[in-house]
Amino acid sequence: MIRLRTLWALVVAGAALVVAAPAGGANECDGLMVCIPVAGPWVVVPAGTGVPRERVEFQLTCPRGHIVGGTDARLSTRAIDVGFIGTLGSPVNPGITTSRSAVFLGTYVGRSASAAPTFKPFIGCMPAAGGGSRIPTSVSQLRPGQPVTRRVKTVRVRPGTTTVTQACSSRERLVGGSHAFGFFTRTPPGASLVRSVSGSQTIGAERVVVRVSGDAELAGVRAVVQVHALCTRLS
Repeated sequence: MIRLRTLWALVVAGAALVVAAPAGGANECDGLMVCIPVAGPWVVVPAGTGVPRERVEFQLTCPRGHIVGGTDARLSTRAIDVGFIGTLGSPVNPGITTSRSAVFLGTYVGRSASAAPTFKPFIGCMPAAGGGSRIPTSVSQLRPGQPVTRRVKTVRVRPGTTTVTQACSSRERLVGGSHAFGFFTRTPPGASLVRSVSGSQTIGAERVVVRVSGDAELAGVRAVVQVHALCTRLS
């Protein structure tokens, strides 16, 4: 029998699918008495039209002493399926379903291979303890023993080429990896800006290596690459 406590669930309901407005925040703090909003960049979603569709992953992290209490997203097109990863448990609640970080998942479901789909993730961060009684939670509710540790590195992308590496810790095995590009712009980046960055990924020796290239159009634009390594200690 599969033990549910070792599984991860895709929680879609918490990431609202709202087409992008020019500026301003989202609804990540709705219903939270104490909340620190954290906004991510416009994350580039692979625009391929083959089946199965390629998925992008991007992580946002709360300040220390806080956990994710709310999520939201803004989209450059409605043809993006976006959600986030949560841990199975009851009740579905901050501190049980979520922790200090949230990993957003985005998939383009449209028909145009020339599109430049992006989404902007948001998290609302609440105190891990003592933040009010409307949402009872505590860091102690987080259960140990998750089989996978996600190790993440986010690096600024500048014109030229660079190599970004994220490795597992000693005694860990690499079981998966990915990378994503994001742009900290007020509105969704256009197709030419999206195409101004590219990366080739290799996996081996318990590490994920991404060779990143950026062209001159990046000058004056804050772009980032985020590299994920999924690691485990289980045999």
